Amino acid sequence: MATTRPAPVHERAHKPFPVPALVAMACTGFIVIMTETLPAGLLPQLAAGLDVSEGSAGQLVSAYAIGTVLAAIPAITLTRGIRRKPLLLTGLLGFLVANAVTAIAPSLAIALVARFVAGAFSGLLWGMLAGYARRIAAPEHAGRALAIAMTGTPIALSVGTPLGAWLGSTVGWRWSFAAMSLLSVAVMICAKFLVPDAPGQTARTRAPLNRVLGISGVATILAVVFVWMLAHNLLYTYIASYLQQTHLGLRPDLTLLVFGVAALAGIWFTGVFIDRALRGLTMASVVLFIAAGALLVAAQQSTAFTLVAVVLWGLAFGGAATQLQTAMGEAAGENGDAANAMLTTSFNLAIFAGGAVGAVVVEGVGASALPIGMIALAFMALVTVGLGRRAAFPAGR
Repeated sequence: MATTRPAPVHERAHKPFPVPALVAMACTGFIVIMTETLPAGLLPQLAAGLDVSEGSAGQLVSAYAIGTVLAAIPAITLTRGIRRKPLLLTGLLGFLVANAVTAIAPSLAIALVARFVAGAFSGLLWGMLAGYARRIAAPEHAGRALAIAMTGTPIALSVGTPLGAWLGSTVGWRWSFAAMSLLSVAVMICAKFLVPDAPGQTARTRAPLNRVLGISGVATILAVVFVWMLAHNLLYTYIASYLQQTHLGLRPDLTLLVFGVAALAGIWFTGVFIDRALRGLTMASVVLFIAAGALLVAAQQSTAFTLVAVVLWGLAFGGAATQLQTAMGEAAGENGDAANAMLTTSFNLAIFAGGAVGAVVVEGVGASALPIGMIALAFMALVTVGLGRRAAFPAGR
């Protein structure tokens, strides 16, 4: 009986690794995160410019987060069948307009609306970027592709936000938001020419959201996302209060710079190992998180040990989003975009909870107790990852 021989390895088509496209996606993530965090470094200028209190100006951050939480799942549900490249360009256009309106906003009300819209487009982009980045690379390099696409986050946190705050204090806060609009234009042009298109999800493979949530492993990953990111945001949100109350003499901006540089190293490690050791890498990151918290508890009067703890914290956090989104993409399969929209919602709910719970701790027992909460929550995440060895974080991955 005649058989068909497989083509030799050298004759098979190899999908080139799309570095330029992934860099454009990383720039998109940079815009999303920097737009989210920019008001935090400009509160006095925003309050003066809009003639409101700093507390009222701080609601510009809340409006963005609310937009993300409310829009992520509906936006991805409604756009699952749309081709990815036009959707990416639409999301960037949304940021261009929202930041431009914020830059010229004559009142707090208009600025809040613009920030809510920006948050809604954030939910759209975060819901589709992970799947898009994995889709344009060969399957065996999907995790590394996602790691590169996620580098915009730590760069925005460590460099972008301080730079935006400096620009705002030098030439005015409106120019900071105008600069974000101009950056959106540049990234749109790059994406237009560098990012390959990918099809949306076919109608026959689109599972209803309740069925996506019921896919084996999805709920477990969402639980890990919430408790792990709550552990992170509990301290990250109140890092200035922590440094002040522990009398360490460390400036928050320099501390966050150290954190951001370490986070970049964490993403590099993740990119190297994620395609062959996802479970081990995730567990190692959570363990490192616990070690950082323990070091902060044990050495609250030592600047040197605190900096070591911040480096461990950054290393652990840097690849966390990539690890969790990769796990979600593999668990949910063709419904990965819808599942990642749920992940985005869980992530932002953890940001909300971190601010609320952290405020209670800081005003109650004091900021020095925050690392204890960080350890407890990270331990819960570690146990949940361990229990998810069958579907969420399978052994051998």
